[in-house]
Amino acid sequence: MEEKGSISIHTENIFPIIKKFLYADHEIFLRELVSNAVDASQKIKRLSALGEFNGELGELKVTVSVDTENKTITITDRGIGMTAEDIKKYINQIAFSGATEFIEQYKDKTDTSQIIGNFGLGFYSAFMVSKNVEIHTLSHKEGSQAAHWTCDGSTEFTIGPSDKKERGTDIILHLADDSLEFADNYRIQGILDKYCKFLPIEIEFDGKIINDPEPLWTKSPSELSDEDYIAFYKKLYPMSEDPLFWIHLNVDYPFNLTGVLYFPKLKKDFEFQRNKIQLYSRQVFITDEVKDVVPEFLMLLHGVLDSPDIPLNVSRSFLQADGNVKKINSHITKKVADKLQELYNQNPESFQEKWDDISLFVKYGMISDEKFYEKAKNFCLLKNTTGEYSTIEKYSEKVKATQTNKHEATVFLYTSNASEQDSYIQSARKRGYDVLVLDSAIDSHFINQLESKLEKTSLKRVDSDSIEKLIEKDEARESVLSTEDKEKVTAIFTKASEGKGIRVATEVLPVDEMPVTITVPEFIRRMKDMSATGGGGMFGNFMKEEFIAIVNENHPILQKLLKLPETEQQVLAGQTLDIALLSQGLLKGESLTKFIERSISLLNQN
Repeated sequence: MEEKGSISIHTENIFPIIKKFLYADHEIFLRELVSNAVDASQKIKRLSALGEFNGELGELKVTVSVDTENKTITITDRGIGMTAEDIKKYINQIAFSGATEFIEQYKDKTDTSQIIGNFGLGFYSAFMVSKNVEIHTLSHKEGSQAAHWTCDGSTEFTIGPSDKKERGTDIILHLADDSLEFADNYRIQGILDKYCKFLPIEIEFDGKIINDPEPLWTKSPSELSDEDYIAFYKKLYPMSEDPLFWIHLNVDYPFNLTGVLYFPKLKKDFEFQRNKIQLYSRQVFITDEVKDVVPEFLMLLHGVLDSPDIPLNVSRSFLQADGNVKKINSHITKKVADKLQELYNQNPESFQEKWDDISLFVKYGMISDEKFYEKAKNFCLLKNTTGEYSTIEKYSEKVKATQTNKHEATVFLYTSNASEQDSYIQSARKRGYDVLVLDSAIDSHFINQLESKLEKTSLKRVDSDSIEKLIEKDEARESVLSTEDKEKVTAIFTKASEGKGIRVATEVLPVDEMPVTITVPEFIRRMKDMSATGGGGMFGNFMKEEFIAIVNENHPILQKLLKLPETEQQVLAGQTLDIALLSQGLLKGESLTKFIERSISLLNQN
């Protein structure tokens, strides 16, 4: 005997809302229905373990099938099943969650963390793509009668007997005309691969099991080898290089969180692909947009996070603001910092080998997260131009004796391009100074942070001033030029630099320094560098780069210059200026051509 009734809802407009607005992406219907089937399978396993179901469990896999001719999709499970009364209670009363009631009923008896369902609205996602939905179900309860429910997407339903013989539930979707794209095996395979590949019950589609019910993150690290972690990484990211290392997360208090985060190799140009961390809730894929759960700087990592405690919106499509999210965010930061410190402590040499690949992570984290900085300062490495690595503290101790200026401040010299700035590096080495390599896009910000954190320490690029000015000492130096000769030299070089955008200054430098050195003031250049990578503000964008030609008053060439006729003075001054520009990579185009022609002419004269 069939019974007719009306679904218990407060508004007849609920179905259009579900169909159009509850789920942003209609393909999620399959995730919800398969998750419900897995949920029903988990329940029967739990009841069997409790001794409250004594029948044969049999094979609990969930089967998904597509009938392209009849334009239907069927999801079949051998789970807990339903009676007609269960259907009225759990299907006809929207938002009454069966999983919630089940957990409440059995919360004191066993671990129910594997029950997936949360909202009771998931089933109704079927109507986003269906003109009619059928349920055939047989409850696990002894003596139950199979039931058949059907609904066309209105508030009217029909419920009656079914000829289903096996425990469990079949849900049959009769696809709507605007959703026939889903009557395609390839399309369904793609959705299952995206959302269901790690569900905890086997999922069969097209005659094959398409999921891994026990993914790596659900296992204990003690059970796993390096090869296991790498193989899982390859499963997640088939075209990627092997990761550098990984962190296995397993937290049960004050929230539940499991997962594996991998450190991939990165390019130095700061171009990276986000959305590489996948978020799951009890092995159901939710999203790869995890910016609230994972700190900004760790968005560079790859891997998987799984937590039932991350609050999701009603459609399980995105995160909601919540205190747990902040706690998880902080915990992940701490775990990453602890892991990096552990790697450094265990094998500093191996850590150094990885440093060039992970330095971007670490520096980005230090800049963006104060707590991470406090931990990372102990394992953050500085590399110099000879390839030696030191922690910040050890490096400061290393250079303090030689690179402390007359104001008792330690100066860290650095290069942002060792090949282009080689002459400046060599000049520093002549004085016994060390030069760091800080050449990534993020280093302009990192330099500022170090200066703000380190007491009485400044960082200066080797080409930002003469070597004598970079680290000023209490050493008196005398010029071989008279005041009159200085004025003449300044005038000669000022005239030779017309149109080059260069300001001329003379300075008393050692005779073994270049006759002319081109420098860019540290502050101006640093502001421009920062503005290029999202810092420095508008000020950096509008600052004009200033080049200064520092003429070495004690260089022998100046003595020769002053004795030449005016025309030849300009030729020699222009030549030395161009050599200085060339050493900075600033001589290009027509100016470079003229320099080459002039050089050949001068060689012919000799």
